[in-house]
Amino acid sequence: MSQTLAAARTAAGPAAELVLTGDLERPARLTVPDLLAWPQHRAEVAFECATSGVQHHTFTGPLLHDVLMDAGPVFDPARRKDRLRFLIAVHGTDGHHALLSWAEIDPDFGRAPVLLAVTLDDTPLDRAGAQLVLPQDRCGARYISGIDAIRVDGGYTAWT
Repeated sequence: MSQTLAAARTAAGPAAELVLTGDLERPARLTVPDLLAWPQHRAEVAFECATSGVQHHTFTGPLLHDVLMDAGPVFDPARRKDRLRFLIAVHGTDGHHALLSWAEIDPDFGRAPVLLAVTLDDTPLDRAGAQLVLPQDRCGARYISGIDAIRVDGGYTAWT
């Protein structure tokens, strides 16, 4: 990133921050600039919005799976397929939230290329915060803007 762009981003105020919590070995606080440390993926998406019709956008950012794996989800190696009981709750600053299963994003199962977007149509999201992007969704309801919290929860054990 150029020094001019970095200075402009800093001058506009602090970067938005999201908190990774829950059943993780390494909970973290991350900004959009922090999310640039992971490999970046590009997604050109179209989704239906209940209030404004079909939307077309281009997002870039790391895969949610990569970021969460780096935080160390606490899977029990003694339990067969333990990761399948894990849920991921994503919350935005505007109160919107979505729930995903670990299996949706796991490369061995759903393999959905869910992003924590750091740009929207080539505009950095430093101040607005990362956005959850689900390119496979027809409806945009699970696209969460301004993510402020992601919780990983492996508490579902009703069958044991």
